[in-house]
Amino acid sequence: MTAGSEAIIELAGLARRFGENPPVYALRDVHLEVRAGEWVAVLGPSGSGKSTLLNILGCLDHPTQGTYRFDGTDVSELDDRRRAWMRSTSFGFVFQSFHLLSHRTVVENVMMAEIYRRGDRADRRERALQTLERVGLGHRSDYLPSRLSGGERQRAAIARALLGEPRVLLCDEPTGNLDSATAAAVLQLFERLHDDGLTIVMITHDQEVASHASRRVSIVDGVLGEVV
Repeated sequence: MTAGSEAIIELAGLARRFGENPPVYALRDVHLEVRAGEWVAVLGPSGSGKSTLLNILGCLDHPTQGTYRFDGTDVSELDDRRRAWMRSTSFGFVFQSFHLLSHRTVVENVMMAEIYRRGDRADRRERALQTLERVGLGHRSDYLPSRLSGGERQRAAIARALLGEPRVLLCDEPTGNLDSATAAAVLQLFERLHDDGLTIVMITHDQEVASHASRRVSIVDGVLGEVV
């Protein structure tokens, strides 16, 4: 994290409630700041609320109460169209399951991100190839996902997330489907991206994975706390 960098994500009194009789709280009174260039790991067991938190950060869900500011903008005040625009232009998503289209080549899968964002079509393939080179997968650009290893599939998914040059990379158990050696290689890639200045928020249940982040917070029963 750069000294003196501004908070890009600010959560104050955030809660997410489901149902009414009785209500179930996935998040309770969450306060969190993420500064530009930070790598924050949210560490917690299954059912702790960490996926709900990530969905709210990525504008896939909305809080029941509290405030979420992204780069100074109060996200709760945005309509669906503006939230969708923020989601597509400000965030890149990396999931435990790679979500690659089996009938499309690796470079075509990466290019799909620009289709959803309505990005410039003129040099889309060239930028996709450059992004694949960035994650060390340029030599597999014309392969189908079925011909890739698990680690290579995750690198392809990361390249897809990076194509639109997001402000924040949101990662949901990104090493959950990988063996330990492959997971270590993917984490090294995240370290390089972080060193390049990318802001990363990653949820995980794995203490070892979380230890790679510049800061760790815990979440248990929807309550967030700093890890010392």
